[in-house]
Amino acid sequence: MKRAALYIRVSTNGQTVENQKRELEAVAKRAGWKVIEVFEDHGISGAKGRDQRPAFDCMLKAVTARRVDMVAAWSVDRLGRSLQHLVSFLAELQAVDCGLYLHKQHLDTTTPSGQAMFGMCGVFAEFERAMIRERVKSGLERAKAKGKKLGRRPIGASVEAKIRELREEGYGMIKIAKALGIGVGTVQRVLAD
Repeated sequence: MKRAALYIRVSTNGQTVENQKRELEAVAKRAGWKVIEVFEDHGISGAKGRDQRPAFDCMLKAVTARRVDMVAAWSVDRLGRSLQHLVSFLAELQAVDCGLYLHKQHLDTTTPSGQAMFGMCGVFAEFERAMIRERVKSGLERAKAKGKKLGRRPIGASVEAKIRELREEGYGMIKIAKALGIGVGTVQRVLAD
């Protein structure tokens, strides 16, 4: 009997996870899976990373501890909205030979067709990463060819002095940045020097 973890998530606190939970429990019962735990994130966007989704993080810890053989979710968008996060998640499952079931997409990686689809998703994700890398590289080369200077804009000694002066007066980094029309990172860098 496969040990399953159900992952359910809603983006706002006004929504309910009950429909997701009911249908995934029915799927588990039909498939003969033993539901080990239901992991629920409430009011958290799928664009957030693992570190900002406590139930998702706990589920992945259960997966890597090999307490789970199958992860079931309502839909791929419940797992995440970032391609990078999804690819990382899929890699973690593959590393410990854990299956994935997505109810709305009818994807089950424990079947031959599901494994093929899972593999194609990985290929497309890798292709997308390569395309982004090429577009960025091409954009940087075009900017250089047009004479654009890349990197940080230098700030003058007078701005650096003003940053330090405002800090000594008790201003926070964000207020300093707003007052001088510069980025918070620039303020942090100057104060760190």
